[in-house]
Amino acid sequence: MSNEFLTFTSKDIEIIDKKRVYDGFFKMVRYDFKHKLFAGGWSDVVRREIFERGHAVAVLPYDPDHDEFVLIEQVRIGAQATADTPWLMEVIAGIIDEGETEENVCHREAQEEAGIRLTKLTKALSYLVSPGGTTERVHIFVAQCDASLAKGIHGLDDESEDIRVHRISSTRAREWLESGIIDNAAAIIALQWFFMNRESLLQKWRECE
Repeated sequence: MSNEFLTFTSKDIEIIDKKRVYDGFFKMVRYDFKHKLFAGGWSDVVRREIFERGHAVAVLPYDPDHDEFVLIEQVRIGAQATADTPWLMEVIAGIIDEGETEENVCHREAQEEAGIRLTKLTKALSYLVSPGGTTERVHIFVAQCDASLAKGIHGLDDESEDIRVHRISSTRAREWLESGIIDNAAAIIALQWFFMNRESLLQKWRECE
């Protein structure tokens, strides 16, 4: 990555010790490390516990014929403390398992969570979720779909999923962004990227036909 403001790289961190301190549904790893300082020299040893859950994809399906997105709704216990409702409007998402490609996960999760097929899958961007506390990186995609096929309740029983699928007009989705009804990072980022790049994206899709 070229950036005139970047001073250091990963080589400027020295890992002193790395230990797994919790291994359940997710993992917690404790790092002891030193890093170079802006003023010169090296820091003292820093200890941090880091949440390890792998990396993920999130995909925003859009139907240009109906001008609708397919969004999903499910309960998120982490939202209970700060949200009016922990049932969140989200984009389709899933963890990338070992040996899977990002694209394969998008297609698999679209079937599992919404019962739809994706076409013209397009990579938008990727971002670090919260690098002070987790290694997770999310890869955002947008894709074309037939929203008329999106309905019902989905999810895998062995993952305790209870997912309701919704068809949401682009106008309503923008309103929900502006009002804060949609308040989770992947959905906000995916929708904002779509609205910023809508015309060029749809032109690219038309050229693929």
